[in-house]
Amino acid sequence: MRPLAIFGGTFDPIHLGHLSVAWEASELLDADVRLMPASVPPHRPSPLANAQQRVAMLRAALQKQSRLTLDTRELERSGPSYTIDTLAELRKEEGDRSLVLLLGADAFAGLPSWHRWRELFDVAHIGVLSRPGVEITWSDALLAEIGPRLIEDAAVLRALPAGKVIELSVTPLEISATRIRELLAEGRDPRYLLPCGLFDDAGILAPYRKG
Repeated sequence: MRPLAIFGGTFDPIHLGHLSVAWEASELLDADVRLMPASVPPHRPSPLANAQQRVAMLRAALQKQSRLTLDTRELERSGPSYTIDTLAELRKEEGDRSLVLLLGADAFAGLPSWHRWRELFDVAHIGVLSRPGVEITWSDALLAEIGPRLIEDAAVLRALPAGKVIELSVTPLEISATRIRELLAEGRDPRYLLPCGLFDDAGILAPYRKG
């Protein structure tokens, strides 16, 4: 069975940078990827668009392909979206299937500040989305935890349900959701920063437009 990778975020809005790295990670791992919008992210302000609006944008963005899919479970849970709770739930559902949490390099560097972070390795692998040629600085606490877990061969990850860390060199698109929101608020049309499906419905980007 192919691994199942989880790519979370506020997706406020979903843009081509999100989709590009999720697709490339899917290819590198030969995995199915679920995009999982967060409800109340513990480490950042609440999204501008509400849950229903963000789901509509994600559905529009993910149409006409099957490799990237949508999982709305965190939106259906009350309280903060803690990753350990989500992964523990998925582990019960998926049995011994390889699960991979996809994290950007900056988010991974901050992992020791996460709720019950060491328990993440009991239920999933972690795929660190790194930029080619960019060095990542990790704290001593993080290095001590992941040192024995680091692997380079994705085949090892596919053969185990959890517990490993692999760096995935992806080609990030320098797209900022903040900048997209600013452009939309100014009445501009960020046509080539967002998936084309978001322009098929005139009202789908309304949360970001003024007036």
